[in-house]
Amino acid sequence: MEFKDYYKIMGVKRDASQDEIKRAYRKLARKYHPDVSKEADAEARFKEVGEAFEVLKDPEKRAAYDQLGANWKAGQEFRPPPDWDQGFEFHSGGFTNAEQFSDFFESLFGRGGIGGAYTRQARRQFDVRGEDTYAKVLIDLEDAYQGATRGLTLKQTELGPEGRPQLKERTLNVRIPKGVRQGQHIRLAKQGGAGVGKGGAGDLYLEVEFRPHRFYHVEGKDVFLDLPIAPWEAALGATVQVPTPAGTVDLKIPANSAGGRKLRLKGRGIPARDPGDLYVVLQIALPAANSEAAKAAYATFEKALKFNPRVSLGV
Repeated sequence: MEFKDYYKIMGVKRDASQDEIKRAYRKLARKYHPDVSKEADAEARFKEVGEAFEVLKDPEKRAAYDQLGANWKAGQEFRPPPDWDQGFEFHSGGFTNAEQFSDFFESLFGRGGIGGAYTRQARRQFDVRGEDTYAKVLIDLEDAYQGATRGLTLKQTELGPEGRPQLKERTLNVRIPKGVRQGQHIRLAKQGGAGVGKGGAGDLYLEVEFRPHRFYHVEGKDVFLDLPIAPWEAALGATVQVPTPAGTVDLKIPANSAGGRKLRLKGRGIPARDPGDLYVVLQIALPAANSEAAKAAYATFEKALKFNPRVSLGV
């Protein structure tokens, strides 16, 4: 997927005001509108300009896009970091149906889970409830096992005096419920946009994702752990200690276990009324032959077993 430099597409500087961006769009839209333009690539350029304007006209999208940095160049191979928009607070109109735009746009803003599942409230009364807001937050997997209260910092976007987006931060103490799953929303009542008149504040919805963990990865309610074991533990069987997000447990490894074998610890995944499981994936770790004694042991091992791992290949 190629990185798109929306500022270059629009022909404006990165610090352009919102008015400058609007003027640039009107000019380019007239130039490339397929109904009037004689340019050979008018339709593609018109679509590209529309995509760039969709991001840069919106202070929230623009501020999030700017966090990717100015070091990327148009056409470079690009994959957004999984936490690139972590903590950005979007209003209900913050996410867009991305089918009409490029894969690059969809990878950044085409999420239906936040914002897309809600509608913007029309402000037709003097007393109007504030808009709901939405943000993605990263938590530790262990918090889903125990529950916790954490201070989470969110980034809000507002227009500065010169019409350029500016970021401000706010920190909220958030109760993370035991058993929360990736993709689930935590609702914070009256922490969204301010209301008008006597209208109360909207709500804030936090979409939960787990921080990358050095031991585990999560699929739904199930948790997976790659467990290194010694060759003799795999061959002869053993009982070994295994870390889990809820503490260490003893695991019996059956004799003649092959690398890649999955052992299930029932009910030790994400807690719930119907809890997930923890799967231990065996990874056979070979000791290094870095001493004369180790080399002699391997030679003895070779002579005793006469083992050919390539027999299934006919060689």
